[in-house]
Amino acid sequence: MGKKRLLWQLYWPFFVITVLALAAITLVAEKFLYDHSIERTTQSLQSRAHLIEESVTSAMAEPEGTVDALCKRLGKAASVRVTVLLPSGKVVGDSEETPSQMENHGYRPEIRAAMQGQVGTATRYSPTLNIPMRYVAIPILQGDSVTGILRVAVSIESIEQAVALIRRHFWIGGAIVLVTAAILIGMVSHRISGPLEEIKQGAERFTAGELGYRVPIPKWLEMAPVARAMNQMARELNERIRATVAERNERDAILSSMSEGVLAVDDQDNLLILNEAACRLLGISEPPTAGRSLWEVARNIHLQTFVDRILAGEETLESQLILWEFQQERNIQARGTALRDMSGRRIGAVIVLNDITQLRRLENMRKDFVANVSHELKTPITSIKGFIETLSDGAIHDPADAKRFLDIVSRQTQRLNAIIDDLLMLSRIERQTDQSEMELQTGLLRPVIQAAVQLCEGKAAEKEISLEVNCQDPLTARMNAALLEQAVVNLIDNAIKYSNPQSKVRIEAAKSNGTIMIRVIDSGCGIEPQYLPRLFERFYRVDKARSRKLGGTGLGLAIVKHIVQAHGGRVTVESTPGKGSTFSIRLPINS
Repeated sequence: MGKKRLLWQLYWPFFVITVLALAAITLVAEKFLYDHSIERTTQSLQSRAHLIEESVTSAMAEPEGTVDALCKRLGKAASVRVTVLLPSGKVVGDSEETPSQMENHGYRPEIRAAMQGQVGTATRYSPTLNIPMRYVAIPILQGDSVTGILRVAVSIESIEQAVALIRRHFWIGGAIVLVTAAILIGMVSHRISGPLEEIKQGAERFTAGELGYRVPIPKWLEMAPVARAMNQMARELNERIRATVAERNERDAILSSMSEGVLAVDDQDNLLILNEAACRLLGISEPPTAGRSLWEVARNIHLQTFVDRILAGEETLESQLILWEFQQERNIQARGTALRDMSGRRIGAVIVLNDITQLRRLENMRKDFVANVSHELKTPITSIKGFIETLSDGAIHDPADAKRFLDIVSRQTQRLNAIIDDLLMLSRIERQTDQSEMELQTGLLRPVIQAAVQLCEGKAAEKEISLEVNCQDPLTARMNAALLEQAVVNLIDNAIKYSNPQSKVRIEAAKSNGTIMIRVIDSGCGIEPQYLPRLFERFYRVDKARSRKLGGTGLGLAIVKHIVQAHGGRVTVESTPGKGSTFSIRLPINS
């Protein structure tokens, strides 16, 4: 059903009440006026009847036509209709019609009353005259006997016309009242609907989020409290929304700044919260909207099973999950607990995700390092022990064998010493880096590079390898000259080891893309791409047998990496199998 305007809601009840009231008043007034007029007419007719009663009584004793003539004369003089009847109801005289042509009137109510000696009255439509009439009939008595009936009548058209006029005046007045009322109600409704419209607009603006808007306070006593209440509601709602938004922003900021992934689901496995770290860990490019299914967002059977176990009833749970990102395995530690509302009812689950891939990698590296150190130290120690036992068994008495065995023991001792020296250097570099004890000073790079080249010239000469230096001048950097020289020595030494005889190793230093780049370029055997990511790990060798044969400890490139990192830089390698390798040290400019 459609909504009605206030004007019509006020007008129609008033209209109905007014119409009913006017109708009732009109009916009562009509009836009163009609009855009063009829009563006065009846009294007047009765008085006239008694005035002419004696004349009619005398005429009835005369010949038959005398009464009719008298009736016509009296009716014309008195402006009434006069009718004389015998007790049988036969008309013997009438002022308007010929008696012989009139029917017997004995059945008429006023005639029947007069026959009984009473005054008879009646109001009805006269078929003879075709007008409404009021009839009064009195008995003509002779002693106690009714010898005739005298009836006088007059038209009541004037009475009905007067009543109709009054009725018309009443309805005209009612129409004027209704129109006036409509105008007044319209004015009142406008005065009421104006403040109501302002209140409605205020409610609409509040709904649209304009909680700073205030509804004007109307002058109407009944509506002013409503406007004040709405303004107070808007103020309180605005404060609550601000508090809620502040809490939500604080929560979102905390969740966004967390390195751990946090996700929450309801009891139907639909997402409630998923922070940026969780999106990153789960490989989700854009944060999904709340309400979506976890399986729809992150299709990982291990995570889904973990969440289902918590939703199934387990309070707390911890597990390690395997996720894949760009075909790389990621180790995720998941801790989950049941999510409950204030009443303690279980409503979902909260899961915290930690990426332990790096920790797992470091753990594996630690295990590999321990195993490699043990192996690298055990090999020369075993060799030394074996030759000492051989010498103890009598080989020491053979000068030739003794010298050969002692030379081997000496080489293994030197190798063992080199490994220990490299390990100590690595440890020292790491400690200085962690404790920020590395002393860096601004200096020229050319002397550092030339010193490194000079240390490697002897080994290069053995293989007839030329060392070519190309260094921009002046090129300065903040550095620990001794350590940076060691890093360059290790790279040049590595290049010489794996370069073909009579080849060339180039050492270049220049500014490049906002950094200082030192490059060592060889044309040796090169490195297969799959080995490049682990090339700077401790004791990692692409060709272990060849590396040991060439006298490497397996720590040279690891030392380079840590020295460069201590300088705030990084070291990279590019290699093409069969064509050579390029090792690049990038240092920040004056940092």
